[in-house]
Amino acid sequence: MRLSRAAATGAALVAAAAITAAVGVHDRTAGERAAAAGAPKPIKVASASLPTKPASYLGVYVPGVPNSYRPLTSFTATTGVRPNIVVYYSAWFEPFQSGFAVAAASHHAVPLVQIDPSHVSLDAIAYGKYDSFLNAYASAVRLYRRPVILSFGHEMNAPWYPWGDRHTSAATFVAAWRHIVTLFHNDGVYNATWMWTVNVISPGQHVVSPAAWWPGQPYVNWVGIDGYYRTSTATFAGLFGPTEAAVHGLTRDPVLISETGVAPGPARLAEIPGLFAGASTARVLGLVWFDANGTRDWRLDSPAVLTAFRRGAQAYRAGGGTSTRAPPRGTGQ
Repeated sequence: MRLSRAAATGAALVAAAAITAAVGVHDRTAGERAAAAGAPKPIKVASASLPTKPASYLGVYVPGVPNSYRPLTSFTATTGVRPNIVVYYSAWFEPFQSGFAVAAASHHAVPLVQIDPSHVSLDAIAYGKYDSFLNAYASAVRLYRRPVILSFGHEMNAPWYPWGDRHTSAATFVAAWRHIVTLFHNDGVYNATWMWTVNVISPGQHVVSPAAWWPGQPYVNWVGIDGYYRTSTATFAGLFGPTEAAVHGLTRDPVLISETGVAPGPARLAEIPGLFAGASTARVLGLVWFDANGTRDWRLDSPAVLTAFRRGAQAYRAGGGTSTRAPPRGTGQ
């Protein structure tokens, strides 16, 4: 979700100070040096053996995770919908939450971790300054063995995060992404699916095409697209269509609607079914509902809204044949 402009600016200043103190001032960033040297040798990143059939996933983010799984069981009890992707947002230096991941597996769900590089420099990441943290994280993911979906620096084509547009160059982001994925690959992590997560293109919010941030086919398994129904006239095609077209110009990797919601208002009861119907028509992997109070209050907050969500989810799963079995075990050792 979007930070306030003040918070994003403050975080950017902290990040800038951090790299100056930690690694010194360089003539060129790691991304610029990587671009000058050419792309590194492709690593053909492995992926967890997760289903890639359209409409395979219904996910959710709820506040209170990963400290507890109870908010997710409460969501299921309230909505009648059991998610098979569960999201949490991980600060830099936060270890992989193995306990939460085990709880997710016991509920037949796959953890999706959005790793946010707040208060650190992407240039320093690409330079290897934080490899000890990343090696420990990779080891914990490998030892978990079951599938995990990992993302890094989500919504980088938007201006509201310090790692995003107008704060950090696209070349530096690409260098950091490749460094992280390569490190996990070299550490023998084969149970991770790497999801490159972008925001929907939105000229009004100064969100541009994500093409400049594309790390390259060998470094990505899935693409995530974040977008929200903010107006009473929003449609799936109008919201996600331009970004899907831009992504398909880069890759044919499967697409997950990785963060979405419908704003409160009179149109909500019609837009929620429209969201599910649009996802079905677009043949995306699935969608992740953001059930929290963010820039708007996206929570499902009334009996009528809960019914619309439950019926939309049931129709979506019935049409897509979503399995509720436990996800397959990964191949990590």
